[in-house]
Amino acid sequence: MRNDELTNIFNEIRAAYESTLGKRAFHSVNAWRSKKEEPDIMRSQFAVDRDRILYSGAYRRYHGKTQVFSFTNMIDEEMTNRNLHIAYVSQIARTIGKYLKLNTELIEAIALGHDLGHCPFGHDGENTLSLCCVKYGIGEFHHNIESLHIVDHISRKGKGLNLTFQVRDGIISHDGEVHNTQLIPQTNKTEEDIQNYILAKKAGRDIQFMPATLEGCVVRITDTIAYIGQDIEDAIRFNILNRDELPPEQVAYLGNTNSQIIETLIKSVIVNSYDQDFIAFDKETSEHLLALKKFNYKRIYTDDNVKKSNSIIYRTMPILFDIYLNDIQENNRESKIFKHFLNHKFPEYLDNFSPAEQVRDFIATMTDRYYNEEIKAYLLPWRG
Repeated sequence: MRNDELTNIFNEIRAAYESTLGKRAFHSVNAWRSKKEEPDIMRSQFAVDRDRILYSGAYRRYHGKTQVFSFTNMIDEEMTNRNLHIAYVSQIARTIGKYLKLNTELIEAIALGHDLGHCPFGHDGENTLSLCCVKYGIGEFHHNIESLHIVDHISRKGKGLNLTFQVRDGIISHDGEVHNTQLIPQTNKTEEDIQNYILAKKAGRDIQFMPATLEGCVVRITDTIAYIGQDIEDAIRFNILNRDELPPEQVAYLGNTNSQIIETLIKSVIVNSYDQDFIAFDKETSEHLLALKKFNYKRIYTDDNVKKSNSIIYRTMPILFDIYLNDIQENNRESKIFKHFLNHKFPEYLDNFSPAEQVRDFIATMTDRYYNEEIKAYLLPWRG
C-alpha cells in the first residue's frame, strides 16, 4: 500500500475521532512544539507525546518508586506503587474525558507524564531533596517542576522529548495536594508563564497555577480521585487502620471502599462539568472529599509506622548529595553519578546545568531500591 493511501486512511480515521470531540476540547491540530516537526502519518501530536513518555526511561522507573508505602521495606508488594497510581489516574481521567467529550489522547499523555519527577520515597524524599537543593542555592525541589525538567532536558540523553506545549503544561500544572472544588483553565498561558512559575516555586512562593486546557484540569482533579481511596485500602492492608475507623459522615456520602469513592467522585465531576468551561465537584462532594483528605493526612500520611519506614531518607540523602557533588567536583569517574547518569548525557544537558543540579536530577531519577543499594555501598559498605 502506498504512503498516500495510508495517509488518506489515517486522515479519515483521525477526522472521525475529532468529530466526536465537544466544542471545548483541545484539538491536536492546534497544538505546538518548541521545535517544529513533520506530522506523523498514523498518530496525532498528543498520541506521539503519549508514546514518547510511555517508552522513556523515566516511565520505566515508575514501578520502582513509592506512592505512600515504601514496598522495599515491606513484605507485601501488592501495595500501590507510583506505576499503579499513574495507571489509575490515566484510566479515571480518560473515563471522565470521554463523557465530557474532551480529547482523551491529550488526557492520557498528561496523565502518564505527570509524576515522572517524583524522587525515591515519595513526598518524604521530595521534602528532603528540597532541603538539599536549597542548601546549595538551586531553589526548592518540586516534583511537578522536575517532571517537566525530565521531559525537556533529561530524557533522550539530555536532548528532551520535545513534547507539545499542552502536554508539558498539563504535566507541570497538576497538583493533587491542593484542594480545589472548581478548576478553570488559564487558556492564554505562554511559555513565559511556565518559566516564571518555575522561578517563583523554586524561590518558595506558594502560588496556584491552573492548567491551560480542560484536559489538564481533568488530570489534576483526577490525581486526587485516584489516590484518596486507594491510600485507605493500602493502609487497611498494612494494618495502619481498620475500615470501621473511617469517618462515618464521609463513608455515608462518598462510600466505604475505594471503588465506591471513585464512582461517587467521577459522577460528581461529570455532572457538574458537562458542557461547562470548568472542571468541578459539587460543593457537598468537595467538602466531604476535603474532610477525607484531612483524615488520611492524620491517620495515614503522618502515621508513625509510615514515617518510620521512610525515616532513613532524612538521615542519608544529605550525605549522598554531598558525596555525589564532591565526585563531580573531583571528576571521580568511578562514581555512580558518572557511570549511570552523566556519561550518558549530551552537552545539551552537561553544559547547561550546574553540578548541584546534576546531583538533584540523579537522585530524583532513582528508584527506591537503587537508592537503598547506594546507601549500602556508600554508608554501609560492609553490607554491600
